[in-house]
Amino acid sequence: MNFKIVKEMLRRVLMITFTAAALACSASPKPQKMVDGVQNIKPDDQQSLVLRQVVSLIEGYNYKQIKLNDSISSLILDRYIKALDPSKYYFLASDIAEFEKNRTTLDDDFKIGDLSAPFYIFNVYLKRYNERIDYSISQIKNKYDFNQNDTYVYDREKMPWVSSSTALDDIWKKRVKYELVNLKIAGTDQAKNIETLTKRYQSLKSQAAKFNNQDVFQILMDSFTEAIDPHTNYFNPRNAEVFNQEMARSLEGIGATLQLENEVTKIVTIVPGSPAFKSKQLNAGDKIIAVAQGANGEFEDVVGWRIDNTVSKIKGPKGTTVKLKVIPSGQELSSKPIIVTLVRDKIILADQSAKKSVKTIQSDGKPYKIGIIEVPAFYADFKAANAGDKNYKSTTRDVRLLIDTLKNMDKVDAIVMDLRSNGGGSLNEAIDLTGLFIDKGPVVQTREFNNTIKVNDDKNAGAAWTGPFGVMVDRLSASASEIFAGAIQDYGRGIVMGTQTYGKGTVQRTIDLNEMIDPTILQKMAAVLAATKAKIVGQKIQNPGSTSVTIVDKDGIPQLGQLNLTMGKFYRINGNSTQHKGVIPDVTFPSIYPLDKIGEDTEPSALPFDMIKPSNYVTVSDLTGIKANLVKLHNDRMTASLDYKALVDDIAESKKRDVETSITLNEAKLKAERDQLETKGLARLNQIRVARGLAPVKKGDKALKEEAYDFIEDESLKIMVDLMKMTDGSKTASVTQNFNK
Repeated sequence: MNFKIVKEMLRRVLMITFTAAALACSASPKPQKMVDGVQNIKPDDQQSLVLRQVVSLIEGYNYKQIKLNDSISSLILDRYIKALDPSKYYFLASDIAEFEKNRTTLDDDFKIGDLSAPFYIFNVYLKRYNERIDYSISQIKNKYDFNQNDTYVYDREKMPWVSSSTALDDIWKKRVKYELVNLKIAGTDQAKNIETLTKRYQSLKSQAAKFNNQDVFQILMDSFTEAIDPHTNYFNPRNAEVFNQEMARSLEGIGATLQLENEVTKIVTIVPGSPAFKSKQLNAGDKIIAVAQGANGEFEDVVGWRIDNTVSKIKGPKGTTVKLKVIPSGQELSSKPIIVTLVRDKIILADQSAKKSVKTIQSDGKPYKIGIIEVPAFYADFKAANAGDKNYKSTTRDVRLLIDTLKNMDKVDAIVMDLRSNGGGSLNEAIDLTGLFIDKGPVVQTREFNNTIKVNDDKNAGAAWTGPFGVMVDRLSASASEIFAGAIQDYGRGIVMGTQTYGKGTVQRTIDLNEMIDPTILQKMAAVLAATKAKIVGQKIQNPGSTSVTIVDKDGIPQLGQLNLTMGKFYRINGNSTQHKGVIPDVTFPSIYPLDKIGEDTEPSALPFDMIKPSNYVTVSDLTGIKANLVKLHNDRMTASLDYKALVDDIAESKKRDVETSITLNEAKLKAERDQLETKGLARLNQIRVARGLAPVKKGDKALKEEAYDFIEDESLKIMVDLMKMTDGSKTASVTQNFNK
């Protein structure tokens, strides 16, 4: 089904419902129970409206066709409490008992947009959080005996809730002791350790004071949507902006990465070629203390602001002007600031885009040049594309240019696509990218929420690369990565190498919730908000310290965010879903990521694996026989590989640590354990370095960047050399001879 049609259908069908819901915003909500000792955070009318929108969309159009009920309510409550306090450090057993009254009522509350219960739960959490931080600060200057044989339980997830504040005091006292003994082992003196830890906890409390209703609502909505399925997600307006920037691999602003340090916004990195870079006035470590809009705008002091509020002030449309008051790196806040005027521009995030490298593998005295294309995500600048920009940025466009360079300038013998840790992205990009390596034909099948099945084809004749081809995947390769790898495997177009992929076989549609509301209703809501300007945050930040904020656009229209709704499920052209099972590589490596903790099959709300009829497609080649030979040669190399042994040992060590929940607080024992691990790791590293012809390193030395070695990549390239040898150096996509001979 064409999603443009679906989207328009949704808009028309739901317009009346949501318009009525918007008009009902003035109805009196259920009184929210107040919590003593904290500034109680409350939801706003827009969030109530969004909640009702999301409920309607999920009940009507989610692939599961599920209705909110008491069972879903129970799941939401459990997920919400776990999101707030996963290791049971804050809530008391009495708090949890009180929250139980909401176990079967959240579904009814959500249908009418009532957020009073979850916001009350959060305010209780905030009170407990502050109590724990205050107690910890009071314990830092105590004298601790680091010769005792006591332990600190850092993972309490499977333990019961603590029944009293006194019992929590004991847990947090040990946590403080653990942090102090860590600092002591690092070699700093007691006075410095006390100062460091005190600042650390004071910073935690300061950050907690910056929580607002947008933060609470996002946590709650994550708990709600993930109880339905793992990939139906609501994004508040700011998170939606970040999500869309990541998809586009571009943004509009000054080109600087920022972080909050001691209540001050600091520049971490500057994007080459950006306005910040071209100005030659900004550097990493500079502190931004005030921001002004336009050449003549007044400065607003941003010290103590949340980082997202400051960022929203600095970012803005291409061609607009922003002024910054900056304290240069290394100078005190009392120093005289410099004023930097910048014209915002479109920033291309090149380090997050597809990129290439070329490596040569020697085998039997012959060099084989292999091009590696690293694709971090399946991205596309939809906004630029919809605006008619012929040069909009996308994965397929970037990769096509890289292939052209590898083929015509680098003269490579083979290409490997590195999709490790690629969590997916645009479905259309997965289809288009596959089209660069096949002539034309089906790539993936999708079944919509209404059970209609569509075959998604590459309709462009010809391939950008017809030579030997391989795909690298790991457990974090998901969604669009699995579509691409699965299609390459089904067509016999190349060899897939790595570990079993994530298993995310569902399709999400992005729905701008503002488009679901009659514009006149949004304008009326904006008029109401205009009377309460202190609550507005976004383009107009009137009160950045407020706990109740509403995000608006430049015209004052409230922004409702977006919903990524699971409306379909995709299937390989052979009929198999990648859901749960993922893609099984032709040549497998041990997984550095625990398969029992990471993957779709670990998600309780995930859809199951199933199959549909295969598409009508013609394979490029039959690699069945050659795969067995590739696996044998790979296993033979692994038997003698120090890197392989180190990988297996690391996985075993990780599994061992994974089941541990506590650690000693005895300084001598803790130091001995760490020294033993460090000594073992250093010895193994030097053994491998010597085998590669590199000089051993000493304790504390840092290996040079150019000495970095990717064992998985290196072995994958050797597998590609094996492939080329077995095909007699063939550089065509068609391989028809019998490889079993």
